[in-house]
Amino acid sequence: MAKQERARRTREKVLTAAAEVFAVQGYDSTTLNTVAERIGMTKGALYGHFPSKRSLARALIDESRHAWTSLHAAYDTPEADAAEVLEGVVVGFADRLRSDVRLRAALRLALGRPDLAPAPCDVLTEMHGALTDLVRRAQRDSGFPGHCPPLVAELLLIVIRGLLTTAEHADGGSTDDNSPAISDGGPLWRLLFTALAGGPAPAAALS
Repeated sequence: MAKQERARRTREKVLTAAAEVFAVQGYDSTTLNTVAERIGMTKGALYGHFPSKRSLARALIDESRHAWTSLHAAYDTPEADAAEVLEGVVVGFADRLRSDVRLRAALRLALGRPDLAPAPCDVLTEMHGALTDLVRRAQRDSGFPGHCPPLVAELLLIVIRGLLTTAEHADGGSTDDNSPAISDGGPLWRLLFTALAGGPAPAAALS
């Protein structure tokens, strides 16, 4: 058991180090040597956990799918209001994106190198389908306006991608504390969901 726990902790360190290197150097410029050196491992020891750079990238992308699925399940309980679930999962995922370099790296890999996805249904496709379904349910059960559901889902993902882009500068060494990737994104999402619902803009957005 102790050996298994050490192996698990090492694997976690490797994934975090890989995400940090991918975030700065991109997939093509990252090497296993760079990842190993970042945490003081030999390349041979790293091979014991991940035999290739592709396997590292695929593990991060697969982990991001689990992060999305777990978050969706946590909000989408049987008695939950569909419109609240929609907003909750989007805001919750964006918050996680801001704080989790592994998730950010995984989504960048999924966007830039779709060939790395470990399954035909990648995390972004899965998110789009789930968000589309939530919009339809919110329209049916919660009075959400009748916008085209796939279009609303795509808009939400576009904003998430925008946050991902600003986070890329932070990961690369930016010290701009006003970046949406660092600051509280709550007002942005309140404005967007209020606009989608057709209500008046929140006071904070007008100041």
